[in-house]
Amino acid sequence: MLEKLNRVNYLFDFYGQLLTKKQQSIMEMYYKENFSLAEVAGHFNVSRQAVHDTLSRAVRTLEKWEKKLKLYENYLLRREAGLKALDLLSKERLDSEEISELRKIIKLFMNES
Repeated sequence: MLEKLNRVNYLFDFYGQLLTKKQQSIMEMYYKENFSLAEVAGHFNVSRQAVHDTLSRAVRTLEKWEKKLKLYENYLLRREAGLKALDLLSKERLDSEEISELRKIIKLFMNES
């Protein structure tokens, strides 16, 4: 559940500007500010079902953009590579295999940034 919440929040950060203003507001209130469906519905003077439907459509839209552009997937790969590089650099001495791994990581960042 927490993993899904984190994913939706990242997707919203990457692609949120591609949603309608109303979808953005509802997503912001529900996912970022932790408002309940009822609280969001009251704010917009709509039913909880309408809020739920709007959230579902917005998340589907965000997932559609991620499937096409893969910004979140690439972010996770770069983050993992960066953590690996930091781990290697924390060692006092690096062997040739570790130096080779660092070169691969640096090339990854240069090609994807």
